Amino acid sequence: MSMDAVSAHLVRLEIFHGLKPLQITEIARHAERVVYKSGQVLIEDGQAGDCAIIVVGGEAVRTKAPMGRAEEEEPIEPGSMLGEMSMLIETDYSSTVVARSAVRALRITRDAMLTMMLEDPSLAEHLVAKVARRLHNIAAELRKIDVVLAAASTPDSGEEASDASHTQVAGHVAGATASH
Repeated sequence: MSMDAVSAHLVRLEIFHGLKPLQITEIARHAERVVYKSGQVLIEDGQAGDCAIIVVGGEAVRTKAPMGRAEEEEPIEPGSMLGEMSMLIETDYSSTVVARSAVRALRITRDAMLTMMLEDPSLAEHLVAKVARRLHNIAAELRKIDVVLAAASTPDSGEEASDASHTQVAGHVAGATASH
């Protein structure tokens, strides 16, 4: 995969929006090109993460239940970034993603990213701002959920109010986690 093709995948990701072309090129230069075989695990729930993985092509699924329960799997679209926070901080992966066909991907390791941030403090500032904005948005969604739950717990609320609040909470939770 050419450097231009790698850069094209990176600029589509929200976390990299607003970076200078030279910064994108530097990240692309450090990104490892990998191919996962069908059945191979890309990331595993509970395992220490050391990189983010950008799915470039092929079929992969996020599993939410033991392997083999297809109704519990969520397709991963090409262009998706997995384990984004793992390229920035020490954290465990929060889901398992398995290749269902050969999957072409890019790996951006935490070590490579930390080296780039030390060499270019503006890259570190950019990433901190993106993560802070995301945390702010999650906190806002949690406050909305809290309001809905508080309204549902009033003594006058009946079963209909409770059902409506469950629907509202589910919508807020889906909205808060969709961008992650």
